[in-house]
Order: sequence, then C-alpha cells, then structure tokens
Amino acid sequence: MLARNAESLYWIGRYVERAEYTARILDVAVHQLLEDATVDPDKTSRVLLRVLGIETPAKELDVWSVTELVAFGRDGGSIVDSVGRARENARGAREVTSTEMWECLNATYNGLAAAERAARALGPHEFCHYITDRAAMFAGLSDSTLSRDDGYRFLLLGRSIERVDMTVRLLLSRAGDRTSSPAWVTVLRSAGAHDPYLRTHRGVLDANQIADFILLDRLFPRSVFHSLRVAETCLQELDQRPNSRFAARQEAHRLLGRARSELEFLPSTELLEDLPSRLLWLQQTCREVGEAVALQYFHAESWVAWTGLHGRNNSMVEEPA
Repeated sequence: MLARNAESLYWIGRYVERAEYTARILDVAVHQLLEDATVDPDKTSRVLLRVLGIETPAKELDVWSVTELVAFGRDGGSIVDSVGRARENARGAREVTSTEMWECLNATYNGLAAAERAARALGPHEFCHYITDRAAMFAGLSDSTLSRDDGYRFLLLGRSIERVDMTVRLLLSRAGDRTSSPAWVTVLRSAGAHDPYLRTHRGVLDANQIADFILLDRLFPRSVFHSLRVAETCLQELDQRPNSRFAARQEAHRLLGRARSELEFLPSTELLEDLPSRLLWLQQTCREVGEAVALQYFHAESWVAWTGLHGRNNSMVEEPA
C-alpha cells in the first residue's frame, strides 16, 4: 500500500473518532449546564476546553460560547474541523476507500450547515446527535464494506489510538474529584459507557468501579485496555514478519505492548492511586505511538502530536517550546 493512502486511512479513523468523542463530551457538558443550576458555567466550560486541548479565551464562557468553540470553531480540535479533515483525507484516497464510506463522509460534511442551523434553533444537542449518528454510520459502513487488508488495519489503528487518547483526556478531567462526586457519571455518559456499566455492576455507581470499567474492562469496546489491544493487534498484522521468533522490534508495537501489559496486570485496588500520573503516562504513550507509526509507515521524520496544524490536511506537529 502507498504510504500516502495508509496515512489518509489512519487519519480518517482518528478524525472521525475525534469528532464523535468531542460531540459526546460536549453533549453531556451542555446537558449538565442546562439541568443543574449549581454548576458554574464558566468553570465547567474551561474544564471542557482543557480536556479537548482547545485554547481557552479570556472572556467568561457559557453554554453557547463553549459550543461555538467546540462544535463550530474553525481552529483545530473542533467538531467541524475534524469532519472536514476526515473528508479531505477520504477525497485524497478514493482508491482505497469504499464508495459508501466516501458518500457517508461527504454527506456528513455537506450537512454540517443545516445541522448547525438546527442547533442554533433547537439547542446544541441537535448538532451533537447528528455527529454521533453519522460517526456510527461511518464505522458500520467501514466495517461492512472494507476488506480486512492493510487499509482496514490502518483505519482501525487510527480509530483505536484516538479512542485511547480521548478517553484518557476525559478521565483526566475527573481525576482530582472525590470518589463520591456525581461528576463521575458524566464520564460514563461521555464515553457511551453508562448503560453497559450499569448492567455490569447492577446499578452501583462507584468511582473505583467506574475508573476500572473505563480503563480495564476487556469486553467494553471503548475501554482503554480494549482499544490498546485492538491497536496492538493491528500493528502485529501489519508487521511483515508475523511469525518472528523475537520480541516486537518496532517502536510503536513495543510502546503499545508495554501500555497494554501495564494495565492488564494492574491490581484494581491500586487503580485510583496516583491516577493522574498514570493517565498522563498513557497520554504521552499515545503521542509517542503516533510519532512511531508516522516514522515507520508514513514519513522520514517525527511530526505527530494532538494539537497544532501542519501540512496538507492532517499532519500534526508539536508546538515549539
């Protein structure tokens, strides 16, 4: 597979996942602001922007100002920006994407203006619901119309790495909260884990069990452990030496394997101990994996990071210190 096609599929997976997660997080935050009069809109909005890596303005924030930044902003990190970048990557890699995938992304992009008008008339939920529905449709079409070849593996690899990164960012926003805080429920809702968690733990809401479920659950597809395992499997299958007698030689594979094994054998009783440091380490691992994947498959030099824009439509570079 050509490196440019592999890179485009990888970033399609990342950008669609980023758009969906951002919509989920925004939707839950908006509902919290509208339904709970005790919540400080400015403080909650700033936490949301920090989680998403979006620059925080100096002015006071409320429901609509944070929605403008997160949903409709033209800078990197907004939902509109992520959908647009996913579409541009798909347009440049038509020979390796299915017609159904392209039509879904193109229709989603063309429907953004109408969805934005509906959100301004009826509330931000309309826009968030539109994005999550279209992202779910795209995921289903990808899974049902792509052959399980290297192209599909790059798409799934990007989706899984982005899912780990976004879930870790979400948990970091609550890492300092007391274990009895009701804000932990927003983590479940933002990750799409509320109903699966309640069925697994029979309705008991406990911060330790919530963190355990989102980080370590082997069956929930949005858990950090499950996503790391999927990404690791993708790299194993992309390796040209699948039956090698030696340990992982490639840096990306080694980093993912280390992160997965660290979580796999971590006692659940120790999970909340120094949770912020553990989450920051996972976030750093995602950045390093992105750099290693780029070096191994796409480019001759390191360039990947979550924020900062560079190049054609997807290259992300670290800002200079």
